[in-house]
Parts: sequence; structure tokens; C-alpha cells
Amino acid sequence: MIEYTDISYGPESRNRLHEAGDPSAEGALAALESFYYALNNRDIEALRADWTADPLAQLNNPVGGILRGGAPIADLYEKIFAGSLKVTVTFGDVVAYIGERHAVFAGRESGHYLGPDGGRIPLEIRTSRYFRYETGRWSQYHHHGSIDDPDALRAYQQAVRG
Repeated sequence: MIEYTDISYGPESRNRLHEAGDPSAEGALAALESFYYALNNRDIEALRADWTADPLAQLNNPVGGILRGGAPIADLYEKIFAGSLKVTVTFGDVVAYIGERHAVFAGRESGHYLGPDGGRIPLEIRTSRYFRYETGRWSQYHHHGSIDDPDALRAYQQAVRG
């Protein structure tokens, strides 16, 4: 199935990991929503549970570069969550590619983070997330995110890294 969706997962997202065991597309959506719950609420335990532990899981994003393995990926998010930067994003404009044991969600993350002066700095990230149904549940195996504007990318990287 390939379809344009009305998915919108942001600060109001729920932790639905208990539903990620459903082998249907609903289970994949539960895992996806749970990721945005974890990200927007800085919940490292939910984030660790959402990602697979597979050593070939991969994160390609503007802050972490390329990381492989569920533990290093979660460790990066833990550092971000422990820092002073608060990022709020909503995932939308999504095309879903869903098969029997895989799901890819490609869209945009739109949101903001707070700058040093407390002002909101817009954040726009092209995003894709790959989930796979293995060992009785949907888990995230891959994420790719890109920021098109070089100045916005540089400012975001500096804000995250301090």
C-alpha cells in the first residue's frame, strides 16, 4: 500500500508502544506515534523501546551524522534530551509505504527550538522513517533527516552541540 496520509504526530502524540505488537499497519502507526511522543516529551526509555537493538539500525540526521546500532542511536538522543535545548516537532505531509513486515513514512518535521534569547527558531526537516515487524513488534530501523537551508542547519547544529 502506498498512500498520502493525514498523519500528524507532534507534541500531543501518545506512547502507544503497547500497540506496536499488532502486525497490521495500525501497529506500525503506533510505533511511529510513540517515537514522536518520546521525542517531544524527552522520554529516553520510550525512545529506546521504539528503536531496534539491531547493530545495523541506522540514523542519518543533521546532528548525529551517520550512527549505526540501536544503543548508539539512543545514546545520542539521551545526550540531546539531557541538554538545555528543547525541540518540538510535528511530523506531517506523510506518504506511507506499508507492506506485510515493513513500513516507510516519508514527510516533513515542522517545529521549533528555543534560541539563546528564548525566541522560537523555526525548524523544517525532510524526514523518512523505516519500521520493520520483527520478533512480534514494530521497531524503528532507519531514520533519515535533512535540513535544506545551510544557515538553518548550521544554527541548529550549534544549538544542539552547545
